[in-house]
Amino acid sequence: MASTDENGSNSLAADLSGTDQSNLFPYIDRDNVHGLNLVVPEQAKALIKPWSEREDTTQFADSGVDDQMIIHVPFAQNVRIKSVILKLGRGEMTPRHLKIFANYPNIIDFADAENTKPHLDISLLEGGTEAVEYPLRVAAFTSVHSLSLYFGDSVGGDQSRVYYVGFKGDSRTQRKEATKKIDIPAANAGDAPLVDRVKQNAGGQQTTAR
Repeated sequence: MASTDENGSNSLAADLSGTDQSNLFPYIDRDNVHGLNLVVPEQAKALIKPWSEREDTTQFADSGVDDQMIIHVPFAQNVRIKSVILKLGRGEMTPRHLKIFANYPNIIDFADAENTKPHLDISLLEGGTEAVEYPLRVAAFTSVHSLSLYFGDSVGGDQSRVYYVGFKGDSRTQRKEATKKIDIPAANAGDAPLVDRVKQNAGGQQTTAR
């Protein structure tokens, strides 16, 4: 499993290296990131780091009275999220499950989280030492303005630790603006109907959006 994690991390590093649109760190409203059941509430913000600091272990968040914690992550604008990248605590402090809720600002305590169906329930890898990417169902995370991450079920059953939380995807606002630019006719486009010109422009382009 160690070699798999290392390969995944190296692949992810190559994928995100120099690709600002894939790393959603700039779109996170870090000042309003907060957590529930943390030893130090302010530790929630420490999890949101630049990609270059994903392996840092000096800043982390520990759960408080038990092994459960919720991290609320708001975004400054709507984003599409393709994956979440996590660096977890080691040994008995490794959480083994993560529930992800999208656009649920009403999840204010653990009772709300227990009574609300998550958009995704992930079994987290154990024994890894590097940041690991967990792909998401893109269809469920196409226009996200906030996420609630519910960690729990630690190996030791007493406390969970998380070092890093990051996301891969793109900004929906930027995509919309780019589409508008394509639809604007050129000044010398003649009398061709706008619809025809848009179709002509779109016909020569390839897109990977799903």
